[in-house]
Amino acid sequence: MDSLVFSNMLHRPARTIVSVLGIAVGVLLIVFTVGLSNGTMRERGKREANVGAEIFFRASGAIGLSGTESFRLPIAMKDEIKSVEGVRTVVSLGQNTVATDDNNTGSRLIDGVEYAEYSSVVGTQIREGRSLGSSGDEAIIDTGFQRQKKYKIGDKTRLYERDFTIVGTYEPAAGARVKVPLATMQQQLGGEGKVTAFLVKIDQGLDPRTVAERLSQRFPENQILLTSELEELYMQGFPAMNVFLNVFIGVAAVISALVILLTMYTTVTERTRQIGIMKSLGMSNPAIAWTIAQEALLLSFLGVVTGIVLTYAVRAGLTRVTTLEVEMDEKVLGIVLVVGLIGGAIGSLYPALRAARLDAVEALSYE
Repeated sequence: MDSLVFSNMLHRPARTIVSVLGIAVGVLLIVFTVGLSNGTMRERGKREANVGAEIFFRASGAIGLSGTESFRLPIAMKDEIKSVEGVRTVVSLGQNTVATDDNNTGSRLIDGVEYAEYSSVVGTQIREGRSLGSSGDEAIIDTGFQRQKKYKIGDKTRLYERDFTIVGTYEPAAGARVKVPLATMQQQLGGEGKVTAFLVKIDQGLDPRTVAERLSQRFPENQILLTSELEELYMQGFPAMNVFLNVFIGVAAVISALVILLTMYTTVTERTRQIGIMKSLGMSNPAIAWTIAQEALLLSFLGVVTGIVLTYAVRAGLTRVTTLEVEMDEKVLGIVLVVGLIGGAIGSLYPALRAARLDAVEALSYE
């Protein structure tokens, strides 16, 4: 029976290839879309956590991590925070999302920093050009962003509807990819003397959770986040995206099922006479139906595998030319495989039942 399944698939190689590719495209869309969204969020979370500080101190009522918060924390709070037992250094940080024309989303998160203070904790080093000044329309970018956008020292980038001069590049990537002087951001947003957050570096050997609890007791109305947890907070902070991805997977599964349905239906129609011969030779209805179902499941499996291989290929190409990350989650791959096989089984159900119900005499006389 296995040889019959393979011979059926090879009988019309063009149709088999088109069917496999049809399913593969659906799988590619699922895995790539889910992987790109998760990878982008996780990569941003990793950069936010890679700031050398253990605690992220934010204003009360701050929502999400999108950079839309106003400047509400007085810089004078630094001394109060530093007075808490276990706190070694406190760094001022401004974060803001700005409109930009060199990003697919049309916006970008940027950091406002006092570079000397910031680099002393984060450990950033200038690789080309110079560090940020204390003010002015200038910016530094990480080396990965430079490679992606092909920026050179002295080039302009559009922020706040005016040009900022790129004066340097830095490593490692931490926080936002673009950084401007904190004073410039404060002046732009009317936040002189204030920031959106503080990075808190604790004394060596202490437990970050212990110091975080002390800060929470001292500043109960403010948000105290551990930077080690920022990655997961990013992953969990977009419920609407998760709903969209689940709907997307469902739609792709339906399309895959329809591809299999059409393929197997035409297969049964073309092989009506062949099915009649099998029945006349004593092949049972369940055996005929199972033959059709086996072929559908094999097509689905090949389509899923091809789709995953294509996704890896697209991911490799994307990584070479951009800083985007596509996360290949084993859980997602397993779900896609199961969904693809279920779609194949559902798509083969009607053609298999139709083949099993054919009258042997009518089938043999079919032209």
